[in-house]
Amino acid sequence: MKRLGTHLTSRKRAGAGVVAAGMALTLSGGPPAGADTDAPEDTALRGAIERILTDERLDGAAASVTVQDAGSGEVLYEHRSADRLMPASNTKLATSVAATALLGPDHRFRTDVLADGRRRGRVLRGDLYLRGTGDPTMLAKDYDALATEIADAGIEHVTGDLVADDTRFDDRRLGRSWAADDESAYYSSQISPLTVAPDTDYDAGTVYLEASPGDEPGDDPKVTITPPNDYVTLDVRGTTVAEGERDTLSIEREHGNNTLVIGGDIPVGANPTRSWTAVWEPTGLAAAVFADALAAHGVRVHGDTRLGEAAPKDAGVLASHDSMPLEDLLVPFLKLSNNNHAEVLTKAVGYEIAGEGSWGVGLEAVEDYLVKEGVAGTFRQVDGSGLSRMNNFPSAEFAQLLVSVRDAPWFDAWYASLPVACEPDRMVGGTLRSRMCDTPAAGNVHAKTGSLTGASGLSGYVTDADGRELVFSVLLNNYLAPSVKGVEDAIAITLATHGEDGTRRVVPPAVRNGEPPAHMECSWLKPRRC
Repeated sequence: MKRLGTHLTSRKRAGAGVVAAGMALTLSGGPPAGADTDAPEDTALRGAIERILTDERLDGAAASVTVQDAGSGEVLYEHRSADRLMPASNTKLATSVAATALLGPDHRFRTDVLADGRRRGRVLRGDLYLRGTGDPTMLAKDYDALATEIADAGIEHVTGDLVADDTRFDDRRLGRSWAADDESAYYSSQISPLTVAPDTDYDAGTVYLEASPGDEPGDDPKVTITPPNDYVTLDVRGTTVAEGERDTLSIEREHGNNTLVIGGDIPVGANPTRSWTAVWEPTGLAAAVFADALAAHGVRVHGDTRLGEAAPKDAGVLASHDSMPLEDLLVPFLKLSNNNHAEVLTKAVGYEIAGEGSWGVGLEAVEDYLVKEGVAGTFRQVDGSGLSRMNNFPSAEFAQLLVSVRDAPWFDAWYASLPVACEPDRMVGGTLRSRMCDTPAAGNVHAKTGSLTGASGLSGYVTDADGRELVFSVLLNNYLAPSVKGVEDAIAITLATHGEDGTRRVVPPAVRNGEPPAHMECSWLKPRRC
């Protein structure tokens, strides 16, 4: 049986007075006073978890919890395990395992530059096509490398147009029931097979803005944009004010266009205001960045830029760029809970399986794969990321999926991409990097987080005090508390302390100072909140 490469913390750290992420966790050995000390192990575990679920933050809320032995699949604990709740980003578990299985861990996205026309010396008589297949990791430097290849081939003039071929996917850019007030948020960016990211978090389809105060009161703020481009218009309405005055500077994108309004006041000497903002129609941004790169390398396109047209079948490839393999892309995808990656993979699965890069076909393929893995199929999935509030999963089906994928040949790479409790490196700990510290769960729990307003989840793997590997899924909905992450953490820590000598009681910590709002993952709060 495959073993999980879990790093175990010292079991001596499970004593009273353990501190989790700055909040005291009370652990007491053995069952509560008056309990039957000869009770079997599952009774002790049940009692410990059900005490946690009485936390007042869950008053009037819904909970679905399942714990299974990772090797045998034996159900060790369940609480309304068949109830379907909003899983938020736990949805990415289904998407990521299906995409890895159906596309393959070695899958790479290719971006091509093609020519439709005849070459005469330094002149290409015809159109130049930029064709994307979904790569969410394309950076400005990658488009520059493609332009370098064109220039090195000796082409200096293109008599026709630059055409952006984004026809690998359909033209539906936003998922079902995505919130309108998130439209310009980078974690709700539009989905295109031809896109560009501003950084190595690979936030595809977005630009990064930094607005700093001017030198004197009355000056305009100084604004920079990454990647540099003329596709986005900067409307600077803000003002630099005297040092010590209130900082009200904001950056917002107007609906339906790419005008970014920088408004409000920023005091002299204040830290820059930063914004990762989704663009309207990311295909156009990619084409603009590539056009600038061509110009910088001395390649002049005499025509216009056109979007959304397929390259002719007989067009010749002039330059290509391959992405990192999927098994490497899983790391920024799952560690940072990148929504765009989930949706790109969903549409890529649809194209791979049925030749149609759409949510409908991709999600059908995901469901078919999960059913083959023994998941009952009593769930509803309408997007790849979990951003939609229409998604519904029971904890039992996540737990079963976590058990079933352990024998997959790509399991180790996928498992390594899950966030790890209290591992400080952002690309190791991910959205769990500040949680469950100084407990037996630290470095032990490998799990996917999930957060929407009134919906939270934590599902993954943990090794108990006896070295037994467990899977667990905790889904919590309809709570009014600012956060219920402490409840999830308490359950995970309880599982890490569980053993033949009894389960120690873990009291859920209160909300941590600086804990992100309940409606979003901590990694969605830039810069580097978790």
